[in-house]
Amino acid sequence: MTHITMLGTGAMGSRMAAVLLSAGHRLTVWNRTSEKTQALENAGATVAETPKQATKNADIVISMVRDDAASEAVWLDAEVGALAGIKAGTIAIESSTLTPTWVKTLAQQCRVQGVSFLDAPVAGTRPQAEAAKLIYFVGGDTTAFAVAKPILEVLGGSIHHAGPNGSGAALKLAVNALFGVQLATLAELIGLLQHSNLDLEHAMDIITSTPVCSPAAKQAAGAMVAEAFAPMFPIDLVEKDFGYVETTAKQQGAAVPVSAHVRQVLQDAIAQGYEGDNITALIKLYR
Repeated sequence: MTHITMLGTGAMGSRMAAVLLSAGHRLTVWNRTSEKTQALENAGATVAETPKQATKNADIVISMVRDDAASEAVWLDAEVGALAGIKAGTIAIESSTLTPTWVKTLAQQCRVQGVSFLDAPVAGTRPQAEAAKLIYFVGGDTTAFAVAKPILEVLGGSIHHAGPNGSGAALKLAVNALFGVQLATLAELIGLLQHSNLDLEHAMDIITSTPVCSPAAKQAAGAMVAEAFAPMFPIDLVEKDFGYVETTAKQQGAAVPVSAHVRQVLQDAIAQGYEGDNITALIKLYR
């Protein structure tokens, strides 16, 4: 039985932790706000007061937090950070959506302490986390990947080794940007069709039956027409990811004008108070 630590038990981390418990793994959890660990503790997890304490005896440590700043605090805080307590030989897995630059920095910090590091962000939201159907994009050493893969397979339905550290983070940003671009376009086109006095449900049935519509866009179209905006992938998090796309592009000397435009659309939605709504709420800009 592998001893696993989960750092961050928010919307995604709590569901991943529950799956690990159901699979019979020994689990320690930590979260910045301790009340979010109560259900996991009731289910058999050990709750730690700090990341340092949480990683003390772990074989594998998984982090699922909001952004680069939160990841840095969780891993590198001099007094209570995870790397201050982790033992050599442990595998550290960062599953948050972060910049490639940061995860490469973190990987180097782990290597200094004899810890193997994998950047392993996921595609999928809460339902996929609950069903253990996440899609993993993993960057890192192939040996560490081979050791960690059986644990990732408990959580995910598809595990992709993308390359060295930073590769998983880069692929995740690309996937999220592709998704966001599709939905931003879809929202404005639904608005156009609505202004053209078309029956939206019928129009969407036609459009989503064509090869140009991805499965993700088809699902989102139904949610937009039905005004289903419960937060699975909130607009403020989408905007954060598009900001990381722009930052990464500037660092690499690449151009991402379409992504930059979509980020502005997301910022417009945030300015109108929709930041906590699901990305499908972009339709509100065009009603």
